[in-house]
Amino acid sequence: MRLEVVVLPVSDVDRARNFYRALGWRLDADFTVEEGFRVVQMTPPGSACSVIFGTGVSSAAPGSAQGLQLVVPDIDAARAELAGRGAPVSEVFHDATGVFHHAGDQARVPGPAADRKSYGSWASFSDPDGNSWYVQEITARLPGRQTSPLAVFDSVAGLAAALRRAAAAHGKHEQEIGQADPNWPDWYAQYMADEAAGGSASA
Repeated sequence: MRLEVVVLPVSDVDRARNFYRALGWRLDADFTVEEGFRVVQMTPPGSACSVIFGTGVSSAAPGSAQGLQLVVPDIDAARAELAGRGAPVSEVFHDATGVFHHAGDQARVPGPAADRKSYGSWASFSDPDGNSWYVQEITARLPGRQTSPLAVFDSVAGLAAALRRAAAAHGKHEQEIGQADPNWPDWYAQYMADEAAGGSASA
């Protein structure tokens, strides 16, 4: 089973639509089925899960969706892009416990996690209704967190970062074997798949 859609309760459909469009989210659908029933579906870049909002699609209070989470490979770049697109985004922070994050802004410590530990650095923002989002930096998945043995990337930036890590590791590999490796594409592919699965590359 895969999470496909999250419903957002909003008070002004066009305002919400414009806000998420400005963030670069894909507009998948905007249907007015009948009077009082409009469905808008949008998808964050690189996400397999979409959001739906509109009129007549939720009885929840506008702005009551709290703690929705996006994942990025570079929290600083993501924060800068969000800010540049007009989102009221926080500064980068980590939680005092070093684990997840507390509700609201409790226990926030300015700056990224120590040593930029994967899963530890965050930013947050809210849409015009107050539905709140967290952005989490994940650079390497823990074992068992990858659903496929093959590498899957959330964005072009994530793929590029993985290629750079593979290139650096392959350079060390070539030093160890004392020669150029003509099979570097296979080595890169194995390294990136192993890394995504939480392991280490085989020589």
